[in-house]
Amino acid sequence: MADINREVVRVNRERVALIRRKYKKDLEDKLGVKLFLHDETVTIEGDSEHVFFALPVIKAIARGFGMEKALRLKEAENDLFVINLRDFCNTENCVSRLKARVIGTEGKIKTAIENATDSHISVYGHTISIIAPLYSMGKAKEAVHMLLHGAKHSSLLNFLSRAKEELFLTKLKGDSF
Repeated sequence: MADINREVVRVNRERVALIRRKYKKDLEDKLGVKLFLHDETVTIEGDSEHVFFALPVIKAIARGFGMEKALRLKEAENDLFVINLRDFCNTENCVSRLKARVIGTEGKIKTAIENATDSHISVYGHTISIIAPLYSMGKAKEAVHMLLHGAKHSSLLNFLSRAKEELFLTKLKGDSF
């Protein structure tokens, strides 16, 4: 008999409402778990393996990702990384400025990072979250950290050009990551 496990994830009210309204049934079916939604928490219940893979999916939705992007985390080769912008500055004005740097004009910088690293980025609340394959997560994190530490957009674009080529060659050779 499978081990029943329960995990509780803190999720803001807005995202709990979204899960309740749009995603609950699909998530339960696709993840093989039961979801219990409360004001600011989601309780995941099911066998240990299903709960283990459902936990990052719910965390990703809590950090602003849609269900389809979050479900990439069911695959073992993908991971979620969350950067708290309050670790970089202590005012809301500063947080807003950093978010704008990562997004770029009309979303061009965020899109460039996503395209170069086969990742998805969510800028939500006071966090920047990345869903990426393990082989490219390091490059995606480095790109975002470059911006958070003040790198020029042109320097970042040069980095991404090199990173995209390196990642392509690594995939082509079939090197382990």
